[in-house]
Amino acid sequence: MTLPRTATTFAPPVMEARRWLEGVAFPANRPLLNVSQAAPVDPPPAPLREAMSELVLNDPAVHLYGPVLGLPALREEIAGQWSAAYGGEVRADRVAITAGCNQAYCAALAALCGEGDEVILPVPYYFNHRMWNDMAGVRTIPLPCGPGLIPDPEAAAARITPRTRAIVLVTPNNPGGAEYPAAVVRAFFDLARARGLALVLDETYRDFDSREGAPHDLFREPDWDRTLVHLYSFSKAYRLTGHRVGAVLSSPARLAEVEKFLDTVAICAPQLGQHAALWGMRHLGEWVAGERREILDRRAAVLEGFPRLAAKGWELRGCGAYFAYATHPFAEGSDALAKRLVREAGVLLLPGTMFFPEGAAEAGRGLRIAFANVDRPGIGALIDRLDGVTP
Repeated sequence: MTLPRTATTFAPPVMEARRWLEGVAFPANRPLLNVSQAAPVDPPPAPLREAMSELVLNDPAVHLYGPVLGLPALREEIAGQWSAAYGGEVRADRVAITAGCNQAYCAALAALCGEGDEVILPVPYYFNHRMWNDMAGVRTIPLPCGPGLIPDPEAAAARITPRTRAIVLVTPNNPGGAEYPAAVVRAFFDLARARGLALVLDETYRDFDSREGAPHDLFREPDWDRTLVHLYSFSKAYRLTGHRVGAVLSSPARLAEVEKFLDTVAICAPQLGQHAALWGMRHLGEWVAGERREILDRRAAVLEGFPRLAAKGWELRGCGAYFAYATHPFAEGSDALAKRLVREAGVLLLPGTMFFPEGAAEAGRGLRIAFANVDRPGIGALIDRLDGVTP
């Protein structure tokens, strides 16, 4: 008997972790520190909410179906801003709007892969990428990362087979926090181009990269769209998580395949979210810059506080954008430790077992800390609580 597609993968990790809270009481003097999920918990800024309310009341178009590949003005805005930010040429017909970046990934993989094809995915990986690969009948080929959780293009080259269709990178990385050097991204692009593969580059967290300027030069290639499939999300920069707006950038031929997927799954991304993203891009540049400064300060707080944990055997493997990825010094596996941290430390985070293939030895040491929703004092409290954990 053939399994249904959904039965080929695991349960949603964030939902599983939330169930660990059932029956656990958190005293007023030590409330739960939830560092399990990266999504912003605050609503969009007030000016954006006001603009959205005006749209709801006065623009009938936000209540109707729109073009499958997205609002033309939003596609044009992305093309213009990406061209300026990356120093290359991006045209609107290379841009499609999706219902969030997860859908962008699913649509891209549907356009790239067939049953039994392979995709190279650095580990630790973003679990939703692995889940979609499983459900799509695509085989995930894990690519171990080196120091700083940076993947090695030569190691990827050794894993390419006749069934390989794409290499997937996420930078700044989820779950590892690593910001991939431009030279590494370029090396992966050159490898993919030379071997006739797609490079799927998820830059959901690019607005919170600690570096100044363009994080890579791939859009400067005249034929970038033949190899590069770029993914982006408006959920983080503009707090539009509930409005589901993302983007995929690639060649018109690939986007014609993406259009088939989008038309079948959602017809179009939510119209209100698309208009909100457009308004945000045109009016909230300084506000986003302030959000970036705050996230970078929280990153700095993690880096400043971690030596206390390092003295007890913890290791900070990566830290950037919304995430820190650490290994712990205890004998128990990370899945058991994560559940114990809820009860004993009032901390909810995700274990490395959720970011690796089943049975991977290194998974038992890792923990992901999503610190974007915790301010500097909260990060200090997190370090204190982890410092107090005993074997």
